[in-house]
Amino acid sequence: MDKSDARQAADLRVADLVRAGKLRVALFLPQYTKDPVTGEIRGQYAGTVMVQMAHAIAARLGVEVQLVGYPDPATAVECIKAGMCDVAFLGINPSRATEVDFTPPLVLYPFTFLVPAGSSIRSVADADRSGTRVAVLSHHESTSALDRVRKHAELIEAETPDATFDLLRTGHVDAFAAALPMLLAYSAKLPGSRVLEERYGANLLAMAVSKDQPGQLACFSEFVEEAKASGLVQRAIDRAGERGIRVAPAGNPNAQT
Repeated sequence: MDKSDARQAADLRVADLVRAGKLRVALFLPQYTKDPVTGEIRGQYAGTVMVQMAHAIAARLGVEVQLVGYPDPATAVECIKAGMCDVAFLGINPSRATEVDFTPPLVLYPFTFLVPAGSSIRSVADADRSGTRVAVLSHHESTSALDRVRKHAELIEAETPDATFDLLRTGHVDAFAAALPMLLAYSAKLPGSRVLEERYGANLLAMAVSKDQPGQLACFSEFVEEAKASGLVQRAIDRAGERGIRVAPAGNPNAQT
């Protein structure tokens, strides 16, 4: 098959997107911020890299990108299932894999803790003692991962990243558990605070599509592996300037058992 034939075959797999002329991308907090005046959505943290990837694949298809913001991953999944969005960038986990299909992962980042100045918490074990209160984000993979391994700590949930950080800033909790890039950003807002080097888990972030779109899944999966191999993902990370994010290893999560 020559290049023109290969391009035509690829286009047939995403013919509906090409006809629509747009790629509707679901982002969720804290992947984005919204301009309070214009309403424009911009990526932040890992979302900055994901928006670059969305523009790259849209350019390959010859369509525009339409960013749509949601409060949490669960509502982004529902958007995909309802056909209101074409793709979301989600952490891979077994429960989500029953609802949407995942490409190979694009990026990886650890989950760890942010603690205030003077904290005696130095390790993951320290953060899991009886009486320890940990602020976490509702409906996020960092919270699910922590809940799977914690034995004693009490988890205090908040709906948004800022609200979760405020629990730590105001002394209502002893630690804030989340993704490393976000914690590094919030650490700069709390003098003397520390981000723990030890991690309690990690997130593999991939493109998620509806289970009734195997053509899109195949096309996007090829794009992901090519983007990693060519250095496109690493360049996006470098441009974003986000610490704590790295290119994910090769592999297809849908083949896992």
